[in-house]
Amino acid sequence: MSMHRTLCGRPALQLCRMFSSRSLPTLTLFTKDPCPLCDEAKELLQPFKHRFILQQVDISLPENRQWWDKYKWDIPVFHLNGQYLMKHGVDAALLDKLLQDIEKKNM
Repeated sequence: MSMHRTLCGRPALQLCRMFSSRSLPTLTLFTKDPCPLCDEAKELLQPFKHRFILQQVDISLPENRQWWDKYKWDIPVFHLNGQYLMKHGVDAALLDKLLQDIEKKNM
C-alpha cells in the first residue's frame, strides 16, 4: 500500500509528466536498398537509439525523387530534426553532442 502511494504520489506524477511531454528528436536516414554503408551506420546508431526516433527515407522510391537527385552519391545521409547533420557514415561524437544539446533544452 505504501508503495502504491509512493508511485502515485505527486513526485511520481511530475516525473511521468516530464517524460510524457518530452518529445524525442527525429533522426532521418536517407538510404536505399541495398546499402551496406547504411546498414553499417544503423549498427553504429544502436547505442543512441533510445535518444531519437529513426525515420528512414528510401531515396529510390519515385515519391522521393528530390532526395535521389540530391543524395544519390552520398548515402547514408542524416538529418536531425529536419536539418542536415552528416553523410557517408556516423560521426558518433557529433551526434552525441547534438543530442545532449536537445536533451538539455527539453529539461
